[in-house]
Amino acid sequence: MYEKKIKPIVVISNCLEFKACRYNGELIPNNFVKRLEPFVIYKPICPEIEIGLGVPRDPIKIVSKNDKQNMVQPSTGNDYTKMMNDFAIKFNDSLTEVDGFILKSRSPSCGIKDVNLYDKLNKGSQIGKTTGFFAKEVLKKFEGLAIEDEGRLTNHRIREHFLTKLFLLASFRHLKKKQSIAGLIKFHDVNKFILMSHNQSKTRELGNMIASYNNNTPEDIFNNYEEKLKIAIRSVARKSSNINMFMDVFGYFSKYLNSNEKALFLDNIEKYRNNKIPISSILILLKSWISKYEHKYLMEQTFFSPYPEELMNICDSAKGRES
Repeated sequence: MYEKKIKPIVVISNCLEFKACRYNGELIPNNFVKRLEPFVIYKPICPEIEIGLGVPRDPIKIVSKNDKQNMVQPSTGNDYTKMMNDFAIKFNDSLTEVDGFILKSRSPSCGIKDVNLYDKLNKGSQIGKTTGFFAKEVLKKFEGLAIEDEGRLTNHRIREHFLTKLFLLASFRHLKKKQSIAGLIKFHDVNKFILMSHNQSKTRELGNMIASYNNNTPEDIFNNYEEKLKIAIRSVARKSSNINMFMDVFGYFSKYLNSNEKALFLDNIEKYRNNKIPISSILILLKSWISKYEHKYLMEQTFFSPYPEELMNICDSAKGRES
């Protein structure tokens, strides 16, 4: 299971549950951000306030001209492109420890991929979507970390992936400080099911890397492992991969289960396959069998408790945005 003593460090848009700092002076309530708060260390930030824009403020937008994007304020004509870029680089460079980001969707500063792009400063037409200026620097500097916006996190598959990635990377960050090869071997072993469900080939590469650790310094081993780890967990695990993992684990217990228990499990597999229940529903069922039959190897696998149980909302079937 995930390490309870370790709290991931999450940079978050200040307007999400923290401060009424949107352009219109509003605070945006968010149940997920609130539920996550006891288990992480939040670092709230509003890039627009940091570059001197007040609250409330006239909106800014991103305008494309001659294949170049600029952050401008239509009411004043002010161009904040350089100020925002300079702030984003300086702030991100100041982050010595961070595991993830939750940013405000559709924001010209914080939006990850759904920000409106216009062709003119005033009365322009929307010509596409782009990334906010602050978010663009985040994605560039922290590629591989758990980075999402609050809109996409309403999708349970994306949220589960975000949380799994967030707590896994926080655990590795703490381990990396110790430079313990024995600790790295243990880390790989207890996270093997998670890694296999995301990327089997990269999992094998990680295992081979650890097996040949005598050929490298601990620093090189950890740096190389971290690079491949981020690639391995970059994307949401395919359902087919998760289902294969579930069926493998089911094989450990099938001889102990009665026909009703087997039928319940297989029915849940089909519901998961058809988007009717989240992965946490099946994990909770498997965990009950692991505990009941005291399977020590499976007990140690973080795959079954990748993040706090309080964040596993099995009733949530919201699809949210995946694009």
